[in-house]
Amino acid sequence: MWYALMQKSLCYLNLAGKGVVIMTADILEERKKSIISSDFCCHGDGKGISCEKVSVSGSVSQRACVYCGARVVLNPITDAFHIIHGPIGCSSYTWDIRGSLTSGSDLFRNSFSTDLKERDIIFGGTKILETAIDEVVAKHDAKLIFVYATCIVGVIGDDIEAVCRAAEAKYNILVIPVKAPGFSGTKSQGYKLACDAIMKVIMPAFDGSKIPGSINILGDYNLSGEMWIMQGYFQRLGIKVNATITGDASLETLQTASKSVLNIVQCAGSSTYLAKRMEQEWGIPYIKVSFFGIEDTSNSLLRVAAALGDEAVMKKAETMTKIESSKLQDFLTKYKPKLAGKKAAIYVGGGFKAISLIRQFNELGIETVVVGTQTGQKEEYDIIRELSSPGTIIMDDANPSELETFMKEKKADILVGGVKERPLAYKLGVAFCDHNHERKHALSGYDGVKNFVEEINLSINSPVWELLA
Repeated sequence: MWYALMQKSLCYLNLAGKGVVIMTADILEERKKSIISSDFCCHGDGKGISCEKVSVSGSVSQRACVYCGARVVLNPITDAFHIIHGPIGCSSYTWDIRGSLTSGSDLFRNSFSTDLKERDIIFGGTKILETAIDEVVAKHDAKLIFVYATCIVGVIGDDIEAVCRAAEAKYNILVIPVKAPGFSGTKSQGYKLACDAIMKVIMPAFDGSKIPGSINILGDYNLSGEMWIMQGYFQRLGIKVNATITGDASLETLQTASKSVLNIVQCAGSSTYLAKRMEQEWGIPYIKVSFFGIEDTSNSLLRVAAALGDEAVMKKAETMTKIESSKLQDFLTKYKPKLAGKKAAIYVGGGFKAISLIRQFNELGIETVVVGTQTGQKEEYDIIRELSSPGTIIMDDANPSELETFMKEKKADILVGGVKERPLAYKLGVAFCDHNHERKHALSGYDGVKNFVEEINLSINSPVWELLA
């Protein structure tokens, strides 16, 4: 078993010249540098947390695979077809069970698979892939197709790039290969592959023209309609949202992305690479934003307005943020007495989301005692350390054993995470809030603050926890 590889160690910190034990845990030697305290690095080398690396072999990581990362980014494109070249199992990973909404086509909720069998794996599956593309074009009049190479195809070496080139020439449509064998890296590598694929969608329509005052929203997947909430805010400010990447996107809207004058990046982990490529190719600057919580939503709207340099828009943004923030104060006052003094654990995909959650909990008087991410970067972890209370445990790419150990040690009252973390929280008798792709209600913007606070209150103050005492 994987946990047989674990070895017990005590982490001592030399704080003010005194050795202080902050935690006792079964931690793999290779994992020690990926776990720190907010007030001191456990490994004490002064370099901060170790992150942006592949998962430790032998450990059950919470991190998803390369194929998963690519599919998360590309799948919400509403009129695209996704052919998974490999055995049928990977095709179960679709958005039909997730919260991404569409105002147009719902084709993205379907998976198409070549369903490779043993014979195909031995003799190769390119002919089957060619037939699959022919069938999708004939039956659905497809204009955009993504072809994913999964693990087994990475092993047998089918040349999906050649197949896609031939299909593009044959049908005069976009057929884009995404070479994403799950074993070939991390979820972050899948994000990059998806961003490269999006660039191939945008590039053919580039003509050098610009739409003044227009922006692209990168890294939001319209979970429960959150993209529409943000678009509504920008509409009130007089800012045109040109392309959404990729929540509620389409081939047509994506191909207008190069005409924007600013990119705003909501999910830094999945879309910063794309923003950098668009800046290099077309000179479009970008800023990172977050629309989780009052503070981050207001700051993001003000920063976008300032980046566009339009005085009228800036004044509208100042007025709007003051009004919306003021509206929520009475609401928050109602819930703060019920939540003050509680302790929260956070385990989410990216660092920017974790940062926003810490700020939201601070507004409610909830102390964050454990923070972890799957794909956080060093600069994000630096911000997390600054925002966290002394002694907060910070982890990169945690495994279930580590999450369980520190949640129990820190006596967390609630865990904010995704579907993989829910069973762990309930097993420990800890409240849970879903903040991942599976959720069914919006948590972004001023609108989402109410949903978030109400869910936190209902979960953390549920009478069921009294039965466990």
